[in-house]
Amino acid sequence: MNREEVTDLIVTQKIKKKLTWAKLAEIVGHSKEWSTAALLGQMTLTEAQAQAVGAALDLPEEAVTQLQVVPYKGSLPTAVPTDPLIYRFYELISVYGTTFKSLIHEEFGDGIMSAIDFNMDLTREADPKGDRVKITMSGKFLPYKTY
Repeated sequence: MNREEVTDLIVTQKIKKKLTWAKLAEIVGHSKEWSTAALLGQMTLTEAQAQAVGAALDLPEEAVTQLQVVPYKGSLPTAVPTDPLIYRFYELISVYGTTFKSLIHEEFGDGIMSAIDFNMDLTREADPKGDRVKITMSGKFLPYKTY
């Protein structure tokens, strides 16, 4: 059983058992954002976390083992995403990426925002014109070093 098959099984069992990502995050013991990334194959679970998820979703032992393997990160099947929702993030970076870069460099200096020392929060904002998606990302600034 490979990691992609484990991910497919997790999604199937989540639906079958009528669980939410938030409920699975409670079982994992981390945020819904991190836990969802882990269960979709982008993070590594501890043995205890993998066993707990395995029990909740009735996963076979080899799936529980795969959840503890450091994954190959980056799961998009194509360089330019074709899924409409994911494409909007690609479009957002295409349009605002240079703005993010310029503003971060002006405010912090030459460096990057970490995707390792990183937090994210996704919430729903009620709006009379239609609900809004609010995503807050916070990553440690890592300056480039001279040597």
